[in-house]
Amino acid sequence: MNQRFYSLDVFRGATVALMILVNNPGSWSHIYAPLEHAGWHGCTPTDLVFPFFLFAVGNAMSFVMPRLEQAGDAVFWKKVIKRTLLIFLIGLLLNWSPFVKWEADQIVFKPFSNLRIMGVLQRIALCYFFASIIAYYFKHRGAFVMGALLLLFYWILSFIAGAPGDHYSLNGWFGTHIDKAVFGEAHLYKGEGVPFDPEGLMSTFAAIVQVIFGYLVGDYIQKKGKSFEMLSALFVTATILTVTGLAWGMVFPINKRIWTSSYTLYTSGLAIYTIATMIYFIEFKQAKGFLLKFFDVFGKNPLFIFVLSGLLPRLLGLIRIPNGLTDEGLQKHLSPFSWFYEKICKQVPGIPENGSLVYAISIIIFYWAICYWLDKKKIYIKV
Repeated sequence: MNQRFYSLDVFRGATVALMILVNNPGSWSHIYAPLEHAGWHGCTPTDLVFPFFLFAVGNAMSFVMPRLEQAGDAVFWKKVIKRTLLIFLIGLLLNWSPFVKWEADQIVFKPFSNLRIMGVLQRIALCYFFASIIAYYFKHRGAFVMGALLLLFYWILSFIAGAPGDHYSLNGWFGTHIDKAVFGEAHLYKGEGVPFDPEGLMSTFAAIVQVIFGYLVGDYIQKKGKSFEMLSALFVTATILTVTGLAWGMVFPINKRIWTSSYTLYTSGLAIYTIATMIYFIEFKQAKGFLLKFFDVFGKNPLFIFVLSGLLPRLLGLIRIPNGLTDEGLQKHLSPFSWFYEKICKQVPGIPENGSLVYAISIIIFYWAICYWLDKKKIYIKV
């Protein structure tokens, strides 16, 4: 990437770092409020991380699309299908990993019968696939129109097919019925206390548009170059999307778990604000410093480091460190990561949230060291 677009690298890297931060607290029971997802409707800083990452996927796509257009349909379809299947498969295997688990005092294979099918990487794969097709065949103006139609279609579908008077609640949202029919209850996420998948099929409609917006903004930045006209247009666009998202949220609430259309507009607006601000300070004001380089290395291997941050704790979870006895006299165990939290981070003075945050920051530094080493060795793992 050309140096004048360094801010997009930093944006992508910062998003990956924040994904690791919010996904790796020392204790899920002790998290500072900004690092938690909204209870249902609403948007916290944590709820910005995933849409920002999808927006960054669109940014990156804008640099590749011209080459695919020149190469022709055969190359385009081969590239997009291969990458989609690979990302989806990695996500599925990550859900299943490490394929075995402790049961009593023996290791047994994890059954496929209750494997969650969807997930973060699976959503990225599907959004990338459909956004690529839209961008390739409908071009810029057509992609914008298709994005708008998808958002409107999803809103209308949610209203018509949702439970009367309760369209957008956990139990009233229509998408869960589709996911149950396609995947079966056993293969859905259970984190809400009931079978419900926040990365389900129907909410993918609006998430696709997040990638389209990222693509359009990335393409616009490249074409306009470093100019105040480009920067002003970004801030104006960000304001329009953010305000429209907030207004739409009055009737179609901003909600990450069902990825509402208002949520897409609102978070896309904030993503553009963030990118425009970074462009101003990094490209226009020539800002430098360790923080920019810190985030930059995360952006060099984004999908790899995200997968590693999900896989490594599960692998290390198979290592059991004795940690006293239960009231019934049974041996308790800790994994290496949980030992680090319990014996070191948890001892940080003050409220429990302090130790949980220290653990999360330590994990970020750990993965940053891996990213830094890969960057120094010029190792970039592409998917």
